[in-house]
Amino acid sequence: MPTRGEGRVTPVGANPSGVEVLEPGSPERRQLVVETWFVMIAFLAAPLMSAVVLFAQHVQGDAGITRFPTIVHNDAANMVLGILDYLPVAALVPLGLLLLARTGQRPVSLGLGRPRLDDDLVPAFGLAVLAFLGDLALAVPLSPLLTSNTKLVNPVPVGHVPAYYVVWGVAVSAITAIAEETFVNAYLLTRLEQLGWSPGRSLALSLTLRTSYHVYYGVAFLLTVPFGYVVTRSFQKHRRLNRAIAAHFIFDAAQLVITILTG
Repeated sequence: MPTRGEGRVTPVGANPSGVEVLEPGSPERRQLVVETWFVMIAFLAAPLMSAVVLFAQHVQGDAGITRFPTIVHNDAANMVLGILDYLPVAALVPLGLLLLARTGQRPVSLGLGRPRLDDDLVPAFGLAVLAFLGDLALAVPLSPLLTSNTKLVNPVPVGHVPAYYVVWGVAVSAITAIAEETFVNAYLLTRLEQLGWSPGRSLALSLTLRTSYHVYYGVAFLLTVPFGYVVTRSFQKHRRLNRAIAAHFIFDAAQLVITILTG
């Protein structure tokens, strides 16, 4: 790949993804550092603050907290409004993709487009199962802590809702999967590659940020680590954002649908 513009070096053989590493100290690199800070703060600030508030409410004994708040007192209308209320979670996705495209990382190079059965959907199902097994393995040593201190664990139930709320569960799962994987995988990992970060350091930061806005679970936020690990490593190896999004959707939707139907 030829070098484009001043301040770039081509990492031949060192960067299988083909992302160009920016020269240390170059104006382009400084600009990209600032952009990355601003984008990640814009993406993380609202969910992180909401997570802290939710957990503080739980610690104070607020038993009325559910995943699905009551906006109006009509079930069907409440479901539709709940989906609309959640849509802003993914509002920054087009901006993130546009910023990546401006530096040469178009959707096709990120593995984003029409999902393919063999490259995306089947591996995504495998990733979701692997993450679930990882959760089970982690839950065993954590079980004394998870069951003995209710103040440190916040399950945030869906609440008693009609069965057709599975539509809400599917919609919320899709919105969450698209937003999270676009930013903590596609955007963040690509930018860190351009800044010369190693895969290990990038993985650690991505996992830290991914788990940070799940602190409303209390200690149980640790159970988000296995999923975050497998999808991040998958993206680093295969550069298939479709696969990460599909795995996230399957993982979340399965849990929410089961919870709604059995609640």
